[in-house]
Amino acid sequence: MKIVQRVAKLSALAVKEKEVATYARDLGGIIHWVEQLNELDVSAVEPMVGAENAQLRMREDEVTDGNCREAVLSNAPERIADFYAVPKVVE
Repeated sequence: MKIVQRVAKLSALAVKEKEVATYARDLGGIIHWVEQLNELDVSAVEPMVGAENAQLRMREDEVTDGNCREAVLSNAPERIADFYAVPKVVE
């Protein structure tokens, strides 16, 4: 039960006291499922980036400005030259 309250606090979620037992049961089920996955022998399986059996396409690593500066800056509530203007938050 304490783990549910700790996770709720860390994630800034409001969990009602009557819901804690339900979340504890659900979380226990998830942990049990992950423990079962950890028991699998995957030593002969190549690491993948997704469920598809496809190679990642490589491209040249070229630095660009994205060609959309004005489109991005048009969303700014306030701007100074080519920058977003934001209130000072750190003294």
